[in-house]
Amino acid sequence: MALALGLVSATGFQPLNLWPLTLAVIALFMMMAHAAQSRWGALALGWWFGLGHFTLGLNWIATSFTYQAAMPVWLGWVAVLLLSLFLAIYPAVATGLAWRFGRGDVFRFTLLFAAAWMLTEWLRGYLFTGFAWNPLGAVWTPLLPVAQSARWIGALGLSGLAILAAGLPMLLANRNWRGAGGVAVVLMLIGLAGLWVMSTPAAPEGARVRIVQPNIGQEEKWDEASGEAIARRFAELSGAPDGSPRLLMWPEASVRAYLEEEPAARARLARLLGPRDLLLTGGISLVWDDKGEVEAARNSLFVMDAGGRLVARYDKAHLVPYGEYLPMRPLLSAIGLSRLAPGDLDFLAGPGPRSLALPGFGSAGIQICYEIIFPGRVVDPRHRPDFLFNASNDAWFGSWGPPQHLTQARLRAIEEGLPVARATPTGISAVIDPQGRVRASLPHRTAGVIDAQMPLPDPPTLFARAGEWTSAAFGLMLVLMALRPRRRRSIPT
Repeated sequence: MALALGLVSATGFQPLNLWPLTLAVIALFMMMAHAAQSRWGALALGWWFGLGHFTLGLNWIATSFTYQAAMPVWLGWVAVLLLSLFLAIYPAVATGLAWRFGRGDVFRFTLLFAAAWMLTEWLRGYLFTGFAWNPLGAVWTPLLPVAQSARWIGALGLSGLAILAAGLPMLLANRNWRGAGGVAVVLMLIGLAGLWVMSTPAAPEGARVRIVQPNIGQEEKWDEASGEAIARRFAELSGAPDGSPRLLMWPEASVRAYLEEEPAARARLARLLGPRDLLLTGGISLVWDDKGEVEAARNSLFVMDAGGRLVARYDKAHLVPYGEYLPMRPLLSAIGLSRLAPGDLDFLAGPGPRSLALPGFGSAGIQICYEIIFPGRVVDPRHRPDFLFNASNDAWFGSWGPPQHLTQARLRAIEEGLPVARATPTGISAVIDPQGRVRASLPHRTAGVIDAQMPLPDPPTLFARAGEWTSAAFGLMLVLMALRPRRRRSIPT
């Protein structure tokens, strides 16, 4: 039963967006967990629920795995199952903690389950390099007024709110009118506050951008014979300069050439630019050893001007294990598993969030691919940018991954109060305003461009100033409310 509820709970994420169903099945699961007869029973329920939750929600990983040296489809599903078996530990721990300290009191259990879910979701984003994909709070994005609370308590706080909302039926069933009323009032006030935030939409008065989505699949990208055709497609979609400054945005790894080493490749790209244009494009930078030999590479985002000069570079900091580097490469190579990561070179990680100055266009905070999914780790705190640019390659991600990735970019926009531009080869490219609204987008598996002005940033939000400490404070408040002594009514004698 818990496994089935976990499977259904994942339907609240994109692309299905059945968030009421998610809250309903979590409500049923909470009733089951609260009624568990032992701590181990509660842990087991949480683990089975988590197994279903992650197996369906992360099904796109099966598709991405098949691109690793053309591995068979069944092996991709084995990878999804193995990952879900591990990730299910987090809901199990959350359930066990809530049962241990909240059994016998449905209001206390609800508050502690919300706090414990937040804690384990935070751990999931950090342990073993971190995998913060699909926080439960993402189910609120169809209800943007509620999602605005991420600017105060972060996406982790949104996950806590989802648990509180799911706890309402259990509180009502147990006639805990005060607890149910308190939760309902909090949710109503949060929604009203979100409506107030959204009542003044961001004005599109920032940098003029053209986002290019060439609809190049992974097979075509890796086909050596298609190099010229890909270059022509990028050139056609980028268009001719028209005299006004343009900021061209291309996806992750758009350029096959090593731009720092090949002046001819830079000159070819420069012909696409007007005198005041800039190009942001993903590419590869090489790392050389003392002997002049290549020892590693970096997944980079380059800024090029009309003279063919590379005026800035960002190196991806949060690398994907088995995608961009192979842990224990000597051992795995010895047993024939080196093809788990493409190529013979590992990528090296960059130093972390950085804002790049773009003359004439302000400054941009850069995230490459899934770096955008980590709350509190997308902005250089010393140099707040004017907008965020997420260059990604979601061609690996099947049909479920791209809309889920977009949703998490929307959460970062709300948390930081910054507009976000996304460029991907197959979609979903988009411009997002600081309230998380998608102002323009291109459908999945469609070639095209987005011509837009970036919305202006909001003033720094509470989350932008304090980061995940705001989520921690919200979680601690829930714990203190749950554990505070309750007055017992005296019975007259």
